[in-house]
Amino acid sequence: MDTDSFVEKMEEKFHDNDSDSESYSDSDDDHSNRPPVKAAGSNVYRLFGREQPVHKVLGGGKPADILLWRNRKSTGIALGAGTAVWVFFEMMEYHLITFICHLLIMFLGGLFLWSNASVFIHKSPLHIPHIVIPEDCVLEAASAIRNEINRAFVVLREIGTGRDLKKFLSVVAVLWVISVIGGWFHALTLFYLFYLSLFTFPLLYEKHEDQVDAIGEKAMIEIKKQYAVFDAKVLSQIPIAGLKKD
Repeated sequence: MDTDSFVEKMEEKFHDNDSDSESYSDSDDDHSNRPPVKAAGSNVYRLFGREQPVHKVLGGGKPADILLWRNRKSTGIALGAGTAVWVFFEMMEYHLITFICHLLIMFLGGLFLWSNASVFIHKSPLHIPHIVIPEDCVLEAASAIRNEINRAFVVLREIGTGRDLKKFLSVVAVLWVISVIGGWFHALTLFYLFYLSLFTFPLLYEKHEDQVDAIGEKAMIEIKKQYAVFDAKVLSQIPIAGLKKD
């Protein structure tokens, strides 16, 4: 092999190495700007089988922004208004029906006085708009409520048939917990606590969702183990109509 051909081969080799290194650096730069991709077939446990971000689960848009504190001004207004209503009714011991009746008395009294006083002060009487509720809005709201009620009846029927003992026990447990918590607070305070939790739990979960999901996965595994033991020792001994053990 002569010297010239040897030099040409070495130059081609170095040129190929430089091009490979450039392609690798380009690919590295591309990947550095991309979010990490999960390996195929990897299953990450999410609470309640969630497959979308928390913002999407909450419906997206302005309501989700308010609940997740992404619009702090609107969130502060909503939270402050709810707190003011709770303080007004709970601390001042003012009842809702009494409050509504007093507002209506003041409103009707003001309209009556203005309508009669306009004759003496030579002002035009107050124009009261004619308010009519559209039929379409009422029908849409009634249809949505009807669908939810029918869905609730289906669930109650499935529970009442006694074929799904697990669902029956879950519903009974939830109702019992609600009844215990309801005995600690008034209805308005309980509603306010639920309202307050809407502004705290989603935000905390979004910030620490990986840790919460990991704890939730461990808890669900333990619950399933305990339920399997309870099912084998107790539930399997209870005769249920329409069910046959495999």
